[in-house]
Amino acid sequence: MSVRLGSGKFTYEALDHWEKLPTGVHLQETPGVAVNSKDHLYAFTRNAAHPVMVFDRDGNFLRSFGQGIFGERTHGIFIGPDDAVYCADDGIHTVTKFTPEGKLLMTIGTSGKPAPKWGGKPFNRPTFAAVSPRTGAIYISDGYGNSRVHKFTAEGRHLLSWGEPGVDPGQFIRPHNVVVDADDKVYIADRENHRVQVFDAEGKFLTMWNNIHRPDGMTMGPDGNIYIGELNGMPGVDDAPGLGHRVSILDRKGQLLARFGHPEEGEEPGKFIAPHGIAVDSRGDIYVGEVSFTIRGRNLSPPREMKSLRKLRRL
Repeated sequence: MSVRLGSGKFTYEALDHWEKLPTGVHLQETPGVAVNSKDHLYAFTRNAAHPVMVFDRDGNFLRSFGQGIFGERTHGIFIGPDDAVYCADDGIHTVTKFTPEGKLLMTIGTSGKPAPKWGGKPFNRPTFAAVSPRTGAIYISDGYGNSRVHKFTAEGRHLLSWGEPGVDPGQFIRPHNVVVDADDKVYIADRENHRVQVFDAEGKFLTMWNNIHRPDGMTMGPDGNIYIGELNGMPGVDDAPGLGHRVSILDRKGQLLARFGHPEEGEEPGKFIAPHGIAVDSRGDIYVGEVSFTIRGRNLSPPREMKSLRKLRRL
């Protein structure tokens, strides 16, 4: 069964099932997704035996990698212009770089050794890394124990940082995701402030987009638009209908182009539980990774894995 979502040029078929996993392999949950130049999907999972799973665009399982490198809090994944794979693990405070095949090339940060909480230095629970297509600089959102963005050279040398806890422009409450466009503008998903902030390459504040409920996953599609996965409600209102569990599409001026997702959470096609990562392939198909076990599944009796990887096929 599938469901049609959206309208006009943003019309999609929400598939019931897409990924074809090997016998006995489970996602557990999927905090991050990214697509490379071959339209291969890289799913960053919380399955310790298969942390990064790679699928072709038809959902066929190709390989996995990363066993023994990550902790229990795999978080964000990004694929650079050269198809290198960047992974942020907020549990062990590292950002790692891999070849497309899974060979480890670089680690930024020291596993298991966080910087002092709220101290501003890299890292205390980093959430995402993105690469400038113009300069190759790496921008890292940091994250759960820091309200900070760090800029590194392509080789991993720290250049500068900006941000502090707060609600004013240039301040953050949990910077959660990063996009860097061809003009070197840096977009930061400022999750608990319900907004996206936009900066220049040196961290100068340019503008902000408000009225986005807990922006979690964020990516730039091949059409130049920004695709955002919005997480569900906050403690005390986490079961309120219409708060999050949806996908929004905005242009680079922050104008809303499309938004879809049922007011109620669910595992059925057309519904979401906890969007956390988002990716768009060359044909405009959308992939959404969800932290559905953390948000909902672990609280069930008995606990169970829930749907955490979805494909929306563009029509």
